Amino acid sequence: MKKRCSFCGRGESEVRLLISGNDAYICEDCAQRAYEIVEESGLNAQDKAKNKLPNMKKVPKPREIKEYLDQYIIGQDEAKRYLAVAVYNHYKRLSQPVDEGGVEIEKSNIIMVGSTGTGKTLLARTIAKMLDVPFTIVDATVFTEAGYVGEDVESILSRLLQVADYDLEATQRGIVFIDEIDKIARKTDNPSITRDVSGEGVQQGLLKLLEGTIVNVPPKGGRKHPDQDYIHVDTRNILFICGGAFDGIERKIAQRLNTHTVGYNSVQNVRKIDKDDLMKYVQPQDLKSFGLIPEIIGRLPVLTYLNPLDREALRRILIEPKNSIVKQYEKLFQMDGITLTFTEDALELIVDKAVEYKLGARGLRSIVESIMMDAMFEVPSTKEKTFEVTREYAQQEMDKNASLGL
Repeated sequence: MKKRCSFCGRGESEVRLLISGNDAYICEDCAQRAYEIVEESGLNAQDKAKNKLPNMKKVPKPREIKEYLDQYIIGQDEAKRYLAVAVYNHYKRLSQPVDEGGVEIEKSNIIMVGSTGTGKTLLARTIAKMLDVPFTIVDATVFTEAGYVGEDVESILSRLLQVADYDLEATQRGIVFIDEIDKIARKTDNPSITRDVSGEGVQQGLLKLLEGTIVNVPPKGGRKHPDQDYIHVDTRNILFICGGAFDGIERKIAQRLNTHTVGYNSVQNVRKIDKDDLMKYVQPQDLKSFGLIPEIIGRLPVLTYLNPLDREALRRILIEPKNSIVKQYEKLFQMDGITLTFTEDALELIVDKAVEYKLGARGLRSIVESIMMDAMFEVPSTKEKTFEVTREYAQQEMDKNASLGL
């Protein structure tokens, strides 16, 4: 009996491949057409979505996440713990079977408060390296209300879509870090004749996004136009982490802590306050006093803080992490076959200046850059194989830059 395709009827000699089944055959063309029909029906997409649920056996535990962060970021143990637990719980939410006992785990969006240069953005960038979900960092300063010059809040999801290669299912399981959240604080409590389009207006635009809703997202970003096609993104499973310096919030915290009733016990409590690190006492009401609206604070239930960097922390940041500033410059010189070293006195001088400038870890980078600029220009052209940065050399370079106004 001659073998024929059960779909198109062509014989074995008329096709390149004939796949046999149970008393039936299919050629390669009909198999390809069948696959396309399944794709169009959306059944394949549903199967893919099921397969993309995280395998909890492979997800790092909170302690492992923190240990990974410790390799790159010095200190900030409290913020690392909060972040590790939030990310781990996010994975657990994603892997939760539908309607298991009627208990639905809600997401816990986070807000991190800390002065400039303490590592908020670095924490976000570092944790992004080890995640299996799409991750993007956006800056809140560019957002305005819909209809005004600037970006709509929906552009957050456009960027997440781009990171996920326009895979909608992956996008809806992603994590977004919104930096500079304090810059959209309400400017004043007094009513004004002008709209606060980049402050309170943006906060109100973020409300539904943070809580969870279906958002119409322009696939290529930019403003919405009536004629273009939208991608419908469900934000219920997107974890939002917000960070901001909240410069001046210490005054709000101090003001709150000093409002105590008259009495001996209350005076005793005031004496226990660490005046050098008021940020550790931050509460949601302080964020409200600063200018965040209560509705947005309620949608960011996890509040954590980053400690200001003291002299010891700055010294460790300079040399200890995997990608420390000193190691980066050593690598740059090593690529030219030159061994770079810093003396202990030179490192001490760099840390002293960073403390003086009060710019946190970013201050360290700018100081080392100013010291190394001449060496990076001159030394590669010489035949030297070693270069040592001494305290005298570092001081001389900093004095020269200061005289030039750099």
